[in-house]
Amino acid sequence: MNKEQIGWKACMKGMGRFVSPYKGKLLVAVLTTVFATAIYSLNPTIEGLATTQLARDASEILQGVSGAHVHFDKVFRILALLGTSYVTRALALLVSAFFLTNAIQQTMHDLRGALQKKIQKMPVSYFDEHAFGDVLSCVTNDVDTLSNALQQTLTRVISGVLTFILAVSMMLRINVAMTLIALIIIPLVALITKVFVKRSQDLFDIQQKTVGQLNGAITELYGGFNEIISYNKQEDVEKQFEEVNQKMRNSAFKAQFVSSLISPCVSLVTYLTIGTCAVIGCLQVIQGTITIGQLQAFVRYIWQINDPLSQVSQLSAQVQAAFSAMRRIFTLLAEKEEDQGGKAEIAKDKIEGNVTFEHVQFGYDKELLMKDVNIDVKKGQTVAIVGPTGAGKTTLMNLLLRFYDVKGGSIKIDGVDIRDMKREDLRSLFSLVLQDTWLFSGSIYDNIRYGRQNARKDEIISAAKMANVHHYIRTLSRGYDSLINEEANNISQGEKQLLTIARAILKDPQILILDEATSSVDTRLERRLQEAMLRVMEGRTSFVIAHRLSTIRDADMILVLRDGDIVEQGTHEELLAKKGMYEKLYHSQFAGQNFDEVC
Repeated sequence: MNKEQIGWKACMKGMGRFVSPYKGKLLVAVLTTVFATAIYSLNPTIEGLATTQLARDASEILQGVSGAHVHFDKVFRILALLGTSYVTRALALLVSAFFLTNAIQQTMHDLRGALQKKIQKMPVSYFDEHAFGDVLSCVTNDVDTLSNALQQTLTRVISGVLTFILAVSMMLRINVAMTLIALIIIPLVALITKVFVKRSQDLFDIQQKTVGQLNGAITELYGGFNEIISYNKQEDVEKQFEEVNQKMRNSAFKAQFVSSLISPCVSLVTYLTIGTCAVIGCLQVIQGTITIGQLQAFVRYIWQINDPLSQVSQLSAQVQAAFSAMRRIFTLLAEKEEDQGGKAEIAKDKIEGNVTFEHVQFGYDKELLMKDVNIDVKKGQTVAIVGPTGAGKTTLMNLLLRFYDVKGGSIKIDGVDIRDMKREDLRSLFSLVLQDTWLFSGSIYDNIRYGRQNARKDEIISAAKMANVHHYIRTLSRGYDSLINEEANNISQGEKQLLTIARAILKDPQILILDEATSSVDTRLERRLQEAMLRVMEGRTSFVIAHRLSTIRDADMILVLRDGDIVEQGTHEELLAKKGMYEKLYHSQFAGQNFDEVC
């Protein structure tokens, strides 16, 4: 997330937009909560009436008053009224909980949806700078933290405020002096809360940030679980996890401990207040100023005042964690999105696929990686890109797809600057077959259809045949309905690559980008992959990031990159004749060397 997170007002304004569609349900929840709280505030007075009646009857009996007895009929009527109020309050709280839960969960549903849409619109550079686990934590943990806090605190806060107001009103009716003494609790609790909350809020911000770091560490450490086991690195992973886990423990301990100090301090102030009022109240009863039932009710009202004050301390941790989560959520939602606009209208079926790089300059920071790149590719040509690690091969393709924008010069397709195209229109012209294959959990049929959602079944089968994967699919028990698991590890690497080629064929792009990934498969499967790639490249402008130079001998143009710039350009024969860098790279593979050693 950004170092500069948005403030409280912006968070509340943002939440208001998401809550607004469900304000009717929230209103019902609030009104029923108010009704339940009003009944709750009457209960001590009703209880006091029963106590007063019993005390009066007992006093008359002890004094020997003629006909004195316990008026059970009156007591039972009071108890019946009290029981009715309890039941009514319970029903009101049930209705409130139903509507509140409904409104909050729908709000959280919308919030998660907004985060998902936001992530889809974020530039690639954002994910280069932020850990995937941290972003994941925002969508899952932070939203859950906010949801739980709203669910447990919203009605309790409303109820607490109203309870406080009504309790103080009833106390004033009983005895003004005692009420003023009891209200000393308020500034003391406010002071205690302010001191501890100010300190603990910073700690909760750190805690939520650490949760994101923990998720990021888990995603990174266990994303390559097979590799960890195969290299016997379990102890190293445990040490890395323990480090971030310890950091999480320390931040959580500090935040929760400081926050938990509020409750005992508030309780101490409350008990001292009750003790003082009880002594004064007994003197008032002896003097006949108030009844024993009124004293009982007064003490109960002090507890009712204490309830919202205690809830402040009890809910402090949740509220502060929720505020931290809310700030992370709306900070992400406030991030600058990738500009999707473009003034040029293009018709995909009329694009031929001529690609031109004119004096392109680019760097990920202030220092330029590419200083003056010029390429002129005609429609239908195959362009191979070779070079050592970090030469800029992938960067070149990222610029073509507008994952990043050039710092200088321009890239044009059929003479139109790609910055004038809508990113959606631009990317609809491309298909990518990357070295790191990506398949999602679902059927093989759906994975191929991902290239074009409205494709017919015969078109999907045709694409699979062109990709040399149809026969393999037919050997599976469920054919095209066979399921690929979440990790896509129930099929081989080679078959995954063929499926991505079938997907690319189905899309029928004008321009194709191939990150050739044949080095990890056997010779027979490599031949199938090469045949499939040749089919998909036929008649299309194609860019091939080459790892095996023997596979690009027939390319129309070979670009040799080093340190971001093109150092050689030509056909295979032309470059060999130059006896330059390409010639060294080409022969190095047969000598068992790698690009980096040669360069």
